Amino acid sequence: MVSQADLDRFYEDLVTSVRAEGAVCAITNGLACVRYHVAPSTRDCDVLCATESCERFLNQLARTEFEGASCSYRGHLTPPLDARWMRGGWTTHFEWKSEVGVAHLNVFGVAPRASSPWDADVHGLLAGMHTVAEMKRTDRREDWPFATALGVKLLQAGDLRGWWHLFDADTLQRLVTRVPCPPDIIAQRPVLELVVNKDRRLKVAVFGESMFWQQLDRLRLRVHEAFIQEYRTAVTKAVGLNDPDLWTHHRVRQQYAQDHLPQNPLRDYGIDRLIAEAREETLRFVAPGSLDWLPDASRHFVGLD
Repeated sequence: MVSQADLDRFYEDLVTSVRAEGAVCAITNGLACVRYHVAPSTRDCDVLCATESCERFLNQLARTEFEGASCSYRGHLTPPLDARWMRGGWTTHFEWKSEVGVAHLNVFGVAPRASSPWDADVHGLLAGMHTVAEMKRTDRREDWPFATALGVKLLQAGDLRGWWHLFDADTLQRLVTRVPCPPDIIAQRPVLELVVNKDRRLKVAVFGESMFWQQLDRLRLRVHEAFIQEYRTAVTKAVGLNDPDLWTHHRVRQQYAQDHLPQNPLRDYGIDRLIAEAREETLRFVAPGSLDWLPDASRHFVGLD
């Protein structure tokens, strides 16, 4: 069994090697949370990769072994690591299967829910805490404490964007007595007005806001999944997948992605439509009026061409 330390070192060495080839990339999500000291451990690695760096990244993956195992695409669902699909919000998945352990790598071309370019805010090998916190607004409740913890870290570092990532009402009420929450920050997240005014509706509004982001992420995934079954069926039947060469697998996926996967499904579907449907879906789970302080979610699709 590979130790957690060895696994983390493998991922970090991989990103270091990819960068040495001129690629723009950064570790995000679980391993970033570990390195920012808000999570204990993680077994896989998520990486943001600039779309113009996809080919360099794939070249390095083809050369990189983990405990004697070569890299391969994971399963038949994953699209190719190709700029055409990565810039449209698709995520691609890789694995190394060795006799002593498995390493998993997930590569994003666009940071989900990003309100600013992720590559302008990188710290060492890591995506910035602001980007990681926005990516943690998923449909999984277990991710939300990490967003709040990163928000606290940002405020401790003097970065007032931390206010945008606190989704625990008690934490909000505690910090407002010690850290300023200026009008321009409140304008980006209206629920903060309730914090400043000590409004009793705060908990209801924060719950409504978090439920909205969960529904928005669930619907985002549904848009992508609507196209994946035909692609999966085609890739499953394809000739060449028994070949261990990563580039062979890549070309197979490119071929069938052209036929079955739209390059930018969220733009095709309509961002405003997606947000409206998420709001409507959220109203099934929250009290009337609790969505009156939602932020402008359309700002959180930066990077989708």
